[in-house]
Amino acid sequence: MKAIGIEATSVYFPKGIETAEALASKTGIPEKIIIEKFGLYQKHVADDTMHASDLAIAAARPILSKVDPLSIDVVIYFGSPHKDYYVWSSAPKIQYELGTKNAYAFEMMNVSSCFPIALKVSKDMLMADESIKNILLVGGCKESQIIDYDNPRSRFMFNFADGGTAALVKRDATMSEILDSVIITDGSFHEDVRVPAGGSKHFASLESVQNRQHYIDVVEPASMKERLDPVSIPNFEKVILQALQKSGLALQDINVLLPLHSKRSMFRELLQRLNLPEEKAVYLDHHGHMSALDPCIGLHFASQQGKLKTGDIAVAVSAGTGYTWAATVIEWKGGKG
Repeated sequence: MKAIGIEATSVYFPKGIETAEALASKTGIPEKIIIEKFGLYQKHVADDTMHASDLAIAAARPILSKVDPLSIDVVIYFGSPHKDYYVWSSAPKIQYELGTKNAYAFEMMNVSSCFPIALKVSKDMLMADESIKNILLVGGCKESQIIDYDNPRSRFMFNFADGGTAALVKRDATMSEILDSVIITDGSFHEDVRVPAGGSKHFASLESVQNRQHYIDVVEPASMKERLDPVSIPNFEKVILQALQKSGLALQDINVLLPLHSKRSMFRELLQRLNLPEEKAVYLDHHGHMSALDPCIGLHFASQQGKLKTGDIAVAVSAGTGYTWAATVIEWKGGKG
């Protein structure tokens, strides 16, 4: 069977920029700490005219300037669940605005872990259904909007940022081949991170707005840290190693790691566990964390910056609150996406 892979990638970032200096003023955290510990020089922030669906659409347009929109069979939104409206699918809007009239559209949501999973789902769909030839993955994120900078419990999420990205996954790909994936879920963390109000459990009310319950929050940060720290890096390592093994590869075969943006110490600890130098990873210290988008954006940057050469192995790896860790291995065939 010919390769199923990513044929093109693209990104979009809103014009607004919030620097480490501005974040220091807003949070009271020294600028040096934001840069060195949070791993963030700046991040993009969207204005009132751009929402998750708009950011996804803007990101996908460069791909569709080179590929006939009518050749797209499926559009899958894999981005942030914080979208334009509550109980609303952005996928039909994206399908319509992009002119992909022959495609059906749906959404996947697994918060920050979703891109490696979306690659697996796309590959599985193409393998299972011969009528599908082109799948467009699109993601948008406006999660800078759900941070309460006055809430110290959400401090580790101050790197949340805005942007959009897209990837064309197709049969007979020439740029790359999607190899194997591994996913781990530990549902014991399901209560730890959430926006408290707005769902059926705590429906929106005047009281919920006054109590600032429509921002993302952590129930008990100390408890979560105590339980998460012993398993987080080991689970990152496990999904990476097992995905490589399923692909017939080993740790030393990694040429580029594409992780989500995290605090710098976690990033460096993961690299140390994998015995990888920092130059073999894409760290989004000028963009921040954009829900599930980070590894796709990292792949685009790695391609454009010449970090990937023919035959190289890249691993997209991420984790989403709940908690799910996921990794997908990609073999690079050449060219720029």
